[in-house]
Amino acid sequence: MRNLKRRSFIRKSSTILAASGVATKLHAFNITGSASEDNGIIGHGDYKYRVIKDWGNLDPTKTPVLNCHEMEMDSKGRLVMITDEVRNNILIYDKSGKLLDSWGTWLPGGHGLTISNEGGEDFLYLTDCGYFVGRDGKGKSQAGRVWKMTMDGRLVFNIGHPATIGVYKPEDPFRPTEIAVAPNGDFYVADGYGMDYILQYNSKGEFIRKFGGQKNDNGEENLVNAHGVAVDMRNSQNPRLVCTSRTENCFKFFTLDGKYINTLNLPGLYVCRPVMDDQNIYAGVCWSKTREENKGWVQDTGFVTIIEGDEVVSNPGGTEPVYKDGKLGQMYQESKIFNHGHDVCIDDDKNLYVCQWNANRSYPIKLERT
Repeated sequence: MRNLKRRSFIRKSSTILAASGVATKLHAFNITGSASEDNGIIGHGDYKYRVIKDWGNLDPTKTPVLNCHEMEMDSKGRLVMITDEVRNNILIYDKSGKLLDSWGTWLPGGHGLTISNEGGEDFLYLTDCGYFVGRDGKGKSQAGRVWKMTMDGRLVFNIGHPATIGVYKPEDPFRPTEIAVAPNGDFYVADGYGMDYILQYNSKGEFIRKFGGQKNDNGEENLVNAHGVAVDMRNSQNPRLVCTSRTENCFKFFTLDGKYINTLNLPGLYVCRPVMDDQNIYAGVCWSKTREENKGWVQDTGFVTIIEGDEVVSNPGGTEPVYKDGKLGQMYQESKIFNHGHDVCIDDDKNLYVCQWNANRSYPIKLERT
């Protein structure tokens, strides 16, 4: 059910702010399609946004980035981002785009970032996917790792290769990409660049089970590039896990103990992690297929997708979602705004902040709700 009153309030608030001169100046950019209205507005239906490309720009000689992988807002309203640049793995912004803090020099494969409030205190769950390309352009591979840390970078615990506890074989790759934390403190690690399992641990970091992977008798239970995972609390009496199966262009839903429920297909979209907010799922589209060719990898074809309930309702930077006889049609990039959308952060005003992979070392882009 759409919360029309809340959306009406947000739109009115945005209009008042813009009229009073508070709205940030829009950076010039090129729109090549008719994804929505003119004048830098993208999106569809109730989810339209003004693009602010220079929102998070910093001095790259002092605070550089490689790939801006993920961002979340903490309980203080700060926007915390992870990059695989080892001169500053963690960047902390305020909502105006001002840098508040930076730290971290040991995550060359820094990829996943999740904030969990536990007993009134925020904690960071980070992943180093263990596979990265160095600044010299040469590939390098190493084992991945999971870290739980305080917000100022003090270690609580870390988790290494599952082979150390007999869960994987020593030769199995472990390259974790994402973590989700359940209300009871259990957390789920998506081994998205490794074996494609979701590994469940308790709050102390003790292993419980794994599921997913690619060798199930029921193919619906498989995950192919299990890039992301999130806890879906939209029905608090029946929480679920949402898992990315990026190569299959879909999200798959599981119970909290790893039993497959159903699949949400996203035709043409190679999505990253699912991001939950109210009744919606947001996701960065890392790349998409094109009308001319049906390749699995087309560079610089990313955007953002927004799902309300189980229906795609807007694709900022992409084509409008169209359903025919209940079936969602193929979706494509339409506006050349994003290279590869990797993550979406939603603030309390329902503005979006889009982190990108492989985007020429660019900083996050803000989408201001209209």
